[in-house]
Amino acid sequence: MLVVLNGYPGVGKLTIGIELIRLIDGRLLDIHSVYNIAFALTEYRTEAFYDTVRAVQSIADERVLALPPEVPIVLTEILTKGSDWADECWRRLMTLAEARRPLCMVHLRCDLEENKRRIHSEGRRLTRKPRDPAMAERNQEGGAVLMGRDIANYLALDVTKLSAYHAASEIASWLESRS
Repeated sequence: MLVVLNGYPGVGKLTIGIELIRLIDGRLLDIHSVYNIAFALTEYRTEAFYDTVRAVQSIADERVLALPPEVPIVLTEILTKGSDWADECWRRLMTLAEARRPLCMVHLRCDLEENKRRIHSEGRRLTRKPRDPAMAERNQEGGAVLMGRDIANYLALDVTKLSAYHAASEIASWLESRS
């Protein structure tokens, strides 16, 4: 099983993912684990940046595919429509999903004020994640559309008033109903 937690920065993908893998006895690959190497060693949006991300993703995908098929894999992502890079990332995910089915897509969202509060949290600074509340405003008021609404196993979850544990519990229950 491949579970993708897709959402804009600051909605709680990683925090919920950590809780979720405890509940479903899975493995978690956070998108920042892949991108941080490129952010640290290259200039953002250069060919070197994208080549670095591709190389790290390739290694990560190999490790994911080497895990026993009964081990659920949870990925955190920000997959949005509208660019060649997004399309490339989507094709990579679909290839991975073909080998690790079923693919379960979970779109996480929270209301704007909560998103702004979360995105500005100290924990995000410590992990070098974006912390600008204006980013939350841009994403919610006109950002690119999240990919994956057309996946057969699709869940949209508003996590505004949910703790990470309660959000993960809802997702785990939903996943159980899929098997």
